[in-house]
Amino acid sequence: MVEKSLASSFWPSIYEPFRSFGARLAEWVAPASEASSDDRVYRIAMELPGVEEKDIDITTNEGMVTVKGEKRTSREEKGETWYFSERQFGSFSRSFRLPADADAAKIEAHLKDGVLTLTVPKLAPDAAGKARKVPIGKG
Repeated sequence: MVEKSLASSFWPSIYEPFRSFGARLAEWVAPASEASSDDRVYRIAMELPGVEEKDIDITTNEGMVTVKGEKRTSREEKGETWYFSERQFGSFSRSFRLPADADAAKIEAHLKDGVLTLTVPKLAPDAAGKARKVPIGKG
């Protein structure tokens, strides 16, 4: 009976560092973000601590804006014994569907203090979703 209680108290402590690994990995693969808007623009802010501007790629395609990048490591391990590390490195990608009245051609991006902010202007109310007559050419 002693062996069973010893085993049950021993094994959970070994796995403790790995319990939240999946959640942390998911958070890094899809960095935390928030979206907001006002009368003129939509804003998307993403937390990218430690990521340099040169390691971020922002593209638009078919009503989507995608932010991809990589957080690089510069760790040296000369004879050190690591007991734990919560620092995360690797690639990430996050895509956002733009609203119909977003002007994807005029998106601006700014990186400050580890936060990337995308500003997406709204189309003028008369341009967004407005029907227009298409003339028929001769010939």
